[in-house]
Amino acid sequence: MEFVLSEKTLQEIDKVLDEDLLSSGASCAMLVDRSGYLIANRGDPSEMDVVALAALSAANYGVTEEIARLVGEDNFSLLFHKGKNENIHYTKIGEDFFLITLFAKDVSLGLMRLKTAKVKTQLAPLLREDI
Repeated sequence: MEFVLSEKTLQEIDKVLDEDLLSSGASCAMLVDRSGYLIANRGDPSEMDVVALAALSAANYGVTEEIARLVGEDNFSLLFHKGKNENIHYTKIGEDFFLITLFAKDVSLGLMRLKTAKVKTQLAPLLREDI
């Protein structure tokens, strides 16, 4: 897949991530394509290698899609990893992108699911307009 995003579109993506995820308690929000390319990164990734996280998350997402197919599902509606201190929520956006949201244990999963659903509806048209 080849795509080009304008500077204006990247600024709009950053604004959506800041206003809807970071303001709701997410510590970091990343927009990644299926191949693991990091498109946008907002927030404090706590000194982690966000490029490696993007690539590994893309592989993880691909594996999860294959597991879903093996058990007779088109896809799993929720991909979430719960850690001792940090949680990761994945949201697929169209066929080619996904959103990685990191948030602390004191932030509600329900709130993050609600906010990522809203972000998904805002980002989908932005990603289609430049492709």
